[in-house]
Amino acid sequence: MNTNNDVAPALDTTARAEVLNTLLVLLHQHYVFPKVAQEMESALRLHMSNGEYEQVTSGEQFAQLLTTHLQEVSKDKHLHIFYRSEELPQQKEKASEQQQKARWHEYWRAQNYGFHKVERLPGNIGYLDFRDFYPPEYAGETAIAAMNFLANTNALIVDMRYNHGGYPEMIALITSYLFSSEPVHLNDLYWRSNDSTQQFWTLPYVPGQRYGNKPVYVLTSHETFSGGEEFTYNLKNLKRATIIGEVTGGGAHPGGVQRINAHFEVFIPGGRAINPITNTNWEGTGVTPDIEVPQAEALLTAQKLALKQIIEDIGDNPVSAQKAVQKEAQKALQELGQ
Repeated sequence: MNTNNDVAPALDTTARAEVLNTLLVLLHQHYVFPKVAQEMESALRLHMSNGEYEQVTSGEQFAQLLTTHLQEVSKDKHLHIFYRSEELPQQKEKASEQQQKARWHEYWRAQNYGFHKVERLPGNIGYLDFRDFYPPEYAGETAIAAMNFLANTNALIVDMRYNHGGYPEMIALITSYLFSSEPVHLNDLYWRSNDSTQQFWTLPYVPGQRYGNKPVYVLTSHETFSGGEEFTYNLKNLKRATIIGEVTGGGAHPGGVQRINAHFEVFIPGGRAINPITNTNWEGTGVTPDIEVPQAEALLTAQKLALKQIIEDIGDNPVSAQKAVQKEAQKALQELGQ
């Protein structure tokens, strides 16, 4: 049974002004680009002075409208207002990052730490359907097991079509299996809060077997977002993978959630990705694939390319096991219709 605290009252002029003013303070304090925060304030105050919010009494509608107006100025797809019908707890002493991770651990485990499917496809192609990058201290064992299962395949398809991001440390761990032990600079994150830049590199050691220089294909869609885009963008610019599918979502600014009041909160990006090769990122543009096809056709396209590459790479190799793989690949390619 609902109590009075479970149902938020309809918004009036005072409530809307409270949300707007607190939101603007938070944006000025935390948003990665201070100048853009000022531009967003000017735009929201203009919308308010024009009376565009006067008839909005629904919290959910107000959150959606504010989000639209903020993104029109910032073009930042991470920046988002959330409305909760249940009352949010008062802001307490901020939990440490480790405490926050521990609270999420049971959920992450129930999602198998983002590993949706790991299998061997015909022709000895490895296939990894990976939906989220969870912290290595929790998801590392599953990641290591998955990468070692795939280690003996002749080509690898990594499916990022439904990956919405996560922790850069896990991106670095997974990527490390695709390179040698010599560290490779993957990405930097600049943080406004302390004016610092955090670097991410591949690891000099990984448990088990590295994948070597065998072909890698990454599948994308318009849903691929944030960390899923970073993984793709890194491999594309390092020329370590062929990207197949759709242009990705276009979100490159990490951040965190801030409480506005009892029913509203906002995700504010406080950092930005900086690729060491391009010196920029995919914010607002997404990652453009090497081979652009509808997401529904991406896997089949990658399979055909991988099978052809496997057949070519084996060539006249006299090793009977490799000839068997080649024969299997030829059969699979015929079944897929070349």
